[in-house]
Amino acid sequence: MTYRLNSSEDYQKLIDNYDTWFFDCDGVLWRGDNLIDGVAEVLDILRQRRIKVELDEIYGAAYASAVYLSSVLKLPKHKKAYVIGMAGLEEELREEGISFLGGTDPQDNTLEPFDLTKFTADPDVAAVVCGGDTQINYTKLSKAFRYLYTNPECHWVVTNEDSTFPSPGGILPGAGSLFAPLRYALDRNPSLTLFHRSQRLQRLRINFDPSRTIMVGDRLNTDILFGQNGGLSTLVVFTGITTEDEIFGPYPSPIVPNYATKALGDLRLSQSSQG
Repeated sequence: MTYRLNSSEDYQKLIDNYDTWFFDCDGVLWRGDNLIDGVAEVLDILRQRRIKVELDEIYGAAYASAVYLSSVLKLPKHKKAYVIGMAGLEEELREEGISFLGGTDPQDNTLEPFDLTKFTADPDVAAVVCGGDTQINYTKLSKAFRYLYTNPECHWVVTNEDSTFPSPGGILPGAGSLFAPLRYALDRNPSLTLFHRSQRLQRLRINFDPSRTIMVGDRLNTDILFGQNGGLSTLVVFTGITTEDEIFGPYPSPIVPNYATKALGDLRLSQSSQG
């Protein structure tokens, strides 16, 4: 059963019980370009308890995917990835020394009909990497499909499987929705999810005690499940995708977080228990 945090004592106890905090970002810390109310103050409260956040402790899904290709799959230097994604994913691949096709290439960002008779597959493509892509089109999906369909050894990596994401104006389709046509056409799932990758990435080694660690997220089937699969406690907030009815309604989700609160900013109430 999920415990709903209500009082200043609840929030103070929560902060006392955990030394390491993992946060999903969009829907928890911010929505679009807007910081969610109270987040800065809560992070300051955690920093005062020596829970610090440094730049090299922030791990994005695109970074994790690039490191997975380079450090876990050990993609040979002469091999390439075909990208459904944007500049941020390309930047992470570039940092890992991974060559790529597609992505922001103008040739692939077209609404012209895809002509398979004019497509020559690059024999060095050994992986297809899918992320959020606001320029998704039939050409990108077709090329990705061909690489995966014709080469059983081609890896399929996705940055995340979120079906939707919260934008300032409302909920929009997420990365998981964008590559869903590939899943349907290929009748297969991506080889590994972000959770499975993060357990194996040597570059993401962090010294922490799982019993003193909590994952904070706004989505049950990704953020909260991520924490549960890693043996962590979990806290869901209602500033993104998940609604209170999914937790406390008549037909609750089978994914049950340990704690729930309306917003991360509610943790500011912990200060009133000291004053």
